[in-house]
Amino acid sequence: MPTSIEARLETLETLVTHQEQAIEDLNATITRQWDELAALKRQLGNMGERLREIADNPALTEPPEPPPPHY
Repeated sequence: MPTSIEARLETLETLVTHQEQAIEDLNATITRQWDELAALKRQLGNMGERLREIADNPALTEPPEPPPPHY
Protein backbone atom coordinates (compact mmCIF):
# COMPACT_ATOMS: atom_id res chain seq x y z
CA MET A 1 0.00 0.00 0.00
CA PRO A 2 2.00 2.99 -1.24
CA THR A 3 1.80 6.22 0.72
CA SER A 4 1.14 9.37 -1.23
CA ILE A 5 3.74 12.07 -1.45
CA GLU A 6 1.27 14.51 0.11
CA ALA A 7 0.76 12.26 3.17
CA ARG A 8 4.50 11.78 3.58
CA LEU A 9 5.06 15.52 3.27
CA GLU A 10 2.36 16.23 5.85
CA THR A 11 3.95 13.72 8.24
CA LEU A 12 7.34 15.37 7.81
CA GLU A 13 5.89 18.86 8.30
CA THR A 14 4.16 17.71 11.49
CA LEU A 15 7.40 16.18 12.75
CA VAL A 16 9.33 19.39 12.02
CA THR A 17 6.70 21.47 13.82
CA HIS A 18 6.97 19.30 16.93
CA GLN A 19 10.76 19.41 16.79
CA GLU A 20 10.74 23.20 16.47
CA GLN A 21 8.51 23.44 19.56
CA ALA A 22 10.77 21.06 21.48
CA ILE A 23 13.81 23.15 20.54
CA GLU A 24 12.07 26.36 21.68
CA ASP A 25 11.08 24.71 24.99
CA LEU A 26 14.63 23.45 25.56
CA ASN A 27 16.04 26.88 24.75
CA ALA A 28 13.71 28.52 27.28
CA THR A 29 14.74 25.98 29.91
CA ILE A 30 18.43 26.53 29.25
CA THR A 31 17.98 30.30 29.39
CA ARG A 32 16.21 30.06 32.78
CA GLN A 33 18.90 27.74 34.11
CA TRP A 34 21.62 30.09 32.89
CA ASP A 35 19.97 32.98 34.76
CA GLU A 36 19.66 30.88 37.91
CA LEU A 37 23.29 29.81 37.64
CA ALA A 38 24.42 33.42 37.29
CA ALA A 39 22.39 34.39 40.38
CA LEU A 40 23.87 31.49 42.36
CA LYS A 41 27.38 32.50 41.32
CA ARG A 42 26.71 36.04 42.56
CA GLN A 43 25.40 34.70 45.87
CA LEU A 44 28.40 32.43 46.25
CA GLY A 45 30.74 35.32 45.56
CA ASN A 46 28.97 37.45 48.15
CA MET A 47 29.16 34.65 50.71
CA GLY A 48 32.86 34.15 50.03
CA GLU A 49 33.45 37.86 50.47
CA ARG A 50 31.51 37.84 53.74
CA LEU A 51 33.51 34.85 55.02
CA ARG A 52 36.77 36.64 54.21
CA GLU A 53 35.53 39.71 56.10
CA ILE A 54 34.68 37.56 59.11
CA ALA A 55 38.02 35.75 58.95
CA ASP A 56 39.83 39.09 58.81
CA ASN A 57 37.75 40.55 61.67
CA PRO A 58 36.53 37.93 64.18
CA ALA A 59 34.64 40.67 66.05
CA LEU A 60 32.03 40.53 63.26
CA THR A 61 30.99 37.02 64.27
CA GLU A 62 28.08 36.55 66.61
CA PRO A 63 29.00 35.57 70.15
CA PRO A 64 28.24 31.99 71.09
CA GLU A 65 24.95 31.33 72.82
CA PRO A 66 25.24 31.22 76.59
CA PRO A 67 24.76 27.79 78.11
CA PRO A 68 21.27 26.93 79.33
CA PRO A 69 20.54 27.83 82.95
CA HIS A 70 20.74 24.23 84.17
CA TYR A 71 24.52 24.09 83.58
